[in-house]
Amino acid sequence: MKNGLTNLDIAVFVIYFIIVSAYGYSIYRKRKKDEHDAKAYFLAEGTLTWWAIGASLIASNISAEQFIGMSGEGFFLGIAVAAYEWLAAVALIIVAVWFIPVYLKNHIYTMPQFLKTRYNESVALIMAIFWLFLYVFVNLTSILYLGAVAINGLAGGEYLHVIMLGLAIFALLISLGGMKVVAYTDVIQVAVLIVGGLVTSYIALSVVGETYNGPGSGAIAGFKTLLTNAPEHFKMIIPKPTATSTQNDINKYLTFPGLASYAAGIWIINLNYWGCNQYITQRALGADLQTARNGILFAGFLKLMMPLIVMLPGIAAFVLYKDGHLPQLVGGKDGAYSAVLTFLPTGLKGLSVAALTAAIVASLAGKVNSISTIYTLDIHKKYFGKQADERKLVYIGRAAVFIAMIVAVIFTWGDILGIGGTGGFTFIQKYTGFFSPGVFAMFFLGMFWKRTTGAAAVVGVILGFLLSVFFNELAPGITGPETFLYTAYPNGKGGFEIPFHICMGLSFFFTMIAMIAISMAGPKVNPKAFELDTTMFRLKPQTLALIVVMLLLIATLYIRFW
Repeated sequence: MKNGLTNLDIAVFVIYFIIVSAYGYSIYRKRKKDEHDAKAYFLAEGTLTWWAIGASLIASNISAEQFIGMSGEGFFLGIAVAAYEWLAAVALIIVAVWFIPVYLKNHIYTMPQFLKTRYNESVALIMAIFWLFLYVFVNLTSILYLGAVAINGLAGGEYLHVIMLGLAIFALLISLGGMKVVAYTDVIQVAVLIVGGLVTSYIALSVVGETYNGPGSGAIAGFKTLLTNAPEHFKMIIPKPTATSTQNDINKYLTFPGLASYAAGIWIINLNYWGCNQYITQRALGADLQTARNGILFAGFLKLMMPLIVMLPGIAAFVLYKDGHLPQLVGGKDGAYSAVLTFLPTGLKGLSVAALTAAIVASLAGKVNSISTIYTLDIHKKYFGKQADERKLVYIGRAAVFIAMIVAVIFTWGDILGIGGTGGFTFIQKYTGFFSPGVFAMFFLGMFWKRTTGAAAVVGVILGFLLSVFFNELAPGITGPETFLYTAYPNGKGGFEIPFHICMGLSFFFTMIAMIAISMAGPKVNPKAFELDTTMFRLKPQTLALIVVMLLLIATLYIRFW
């Protein structure tokens, strides 16, 4: 291979591949007696430990969009993008304390099942189809594309489609073993991605330190150099543009609109992702309450360190690039992480490629497992194979895995969806955000307001989407730059754009009003409302202590970089 990948780098990567494959096969052999048990295949039959749940949550979440996309946003925005990670830890606390008890007490195993139980079959079917399309056409495609582009850049730029197929096949091998194999191989994957990511960040800081302060200066000197040479990249709040702002300043605000993000979109993104998402919550739905809570909180602690791994290399790349110490980035800001990897010495580059691959494969495997679960249990079993036995359901699930991955590869092959032109991380956040307001409103009211009706849920999910389209695509052109609700900014392409976080906030606000108004016309207590037992929200002292420690750490980080 070209571009500095030596035989030693390749050997490191091969060793990683063998270890993960062997461990996954050993887990598969142990559960082979449950080969045709659908619940064991899709949910691991409640056997996951807290550390396996937490590691699997992070391994499934941290993928190419974080390593490549968030590093690119670190290059562009700076530390402000860390809000996605640090507030995700707060969202995980909320999910662990209030959301998971509702799911487990009502024996919920899939998100469409929640909707059928709480609302009706129509809502469940609409959302099952929506999630399948979202996971295949937004999540799988973006992960495959960004991952293949990053590894291809290190491999010499001639192997894009080979790498894409390799990632897809590797993920298929893991996912065909079912949820238990996915979760326990994720433990190795998350260890590799954390170690490899920390090594990359350390080397990046060391390169900055030696470039600006001389040989032997080290990583600490490099971090101090970043603070000195790019102080604007270490502010959590992006300032609102003024009449004298440049288009670059406007673009930053459009991506992360300062305090408005904290009042609107970022909470909807995080709470919908971590609390109403089959792909994520599936890891905890097969466990008992305390194990699920411990696993989710463990994932929250891991999220606090993710900016160090996925964002800091992007800021280092910005400083080096700004002063001419880094060649032109391939693929714009999304090329920042790959550019930093070129500084790694022999062997460590192989470890970093392994970390990237671990993140990509774990996320792909988790996604297709959730796709398989939703299609098999919420669509096929109900509408096409009501008499299907356990063995057939497992076979159907595996077929769904194959088909989903093949479709994703086809749409990723020529970047049909235009992921590369948007920026991977922003692509996912923005287009997922078209659906998040309505989905989160439907789940939130369904859990905690007994009056919410099925009709309100149908209106909510449809209205949330339509409002998102309106505020993102139509409102700026109709109303011009200024209204009493928002300010639209020039997007550099001859038109105006509202920051998508604000679009989500506006969509969520009006969707909630509509759902509440419709539900008020129904009975005071919906017959399908969940019974909420206050005892299930009680916390053990050690759990409360963990939450307090996590919140103090987050507060300290915000105070430091505000």
